[in-house]
Amino acid sequence: MSDDALREETLATPEGEARVVRQGAHVVHWRPRDAEPALFLSPRTARIAGRAIRGGVPIVFPWFGPRADDPAAPAHGFARILPWRVVAAADGTRALVLESDAATRAAWPHDFALRYEVALQPRALSLTLEVSNLSTAPFAFEAALHTYLRVGDAPAARLTGLEGHAYLDKTDGDRVSRLGDVPFILDGEVDRVFPGARGSCVVHDPVLGRRLVVDKTGSATTVVWNPGPARAAALADLGPDAWRDMVCVETANTGDDRVTLAPGARHRMSATLRCE
Repeated sequence: MSDDALREETLATPEGEARVVRQGAHVVHWRPRDAEPALFLSPRTARIAGRAIRGGVPIVFPWFGPRADDPAAPAHGFARILPWRVVAAADGTRALVLESDAATRAAWPHDFALRYEVALQPRALSLTLEVSNLSTAPFAFEAALHTYLRVGDAPAARLTGLEGHAYLDKTDGDRVSRLGDVPFILDGEVDRVFPGARGSCVVHDPVLGRRLVVDKTGSATTVVWNPGPARAAALADLGPDAWRDMVCVETANTGDDRVTLAPGARHRMSATLRCE
């Protein structure tokens, strides 16, 4: 992989700016007009070929988390660590493509094409991942837009939109529980998978005086993650205090919500991030 794949490309309009890295088609920065940056990027993350970037919006595909039948496989799949190809570019948009090849088939034996569209909108960022099945047989996949939202102080933030939903608690052996009818408090380590959660979520941030809204389509799972102080300290590319500056609200299809595509079929999953 060349160093060009790690170079940031800037998208800019009067509505704001974003930056994208071709490795992983990774959005590493988004700042709406007259606002502070809305995405968290770890100051400790490395820019190394084949290593995931910590923060921004990593793309998860074709599996979520560790691969069940191969613990040595890269966590969250290979899409976030491979170079994508830019196929369309304008001041406020980019379209990037990743296609199967011998290396991807060695890790996951299917032919596919991914197209990712990034577009600046008024006080919003639109992200759309399209998966096409180029194989002669159906395949199932998991995917996520692993969005790191920047907050002033995570314990002071509140998350709404998931009230009453059941979730799998990854910090407690996938124990099934259910949120009450009150906002979600983001204090300490949180790793919860909400199957069947198709609606929007809102992060209320009193410290920065704003709301960050995650609208989505084509997604049946929402994942909420914050490493908390102990886990953050154990991650060399994050650091002990960074957990306060972020919360991940992920647009996903994972677990029982994984997508099965027939030959020739396509699936589109979109997230629109809005700053209010």
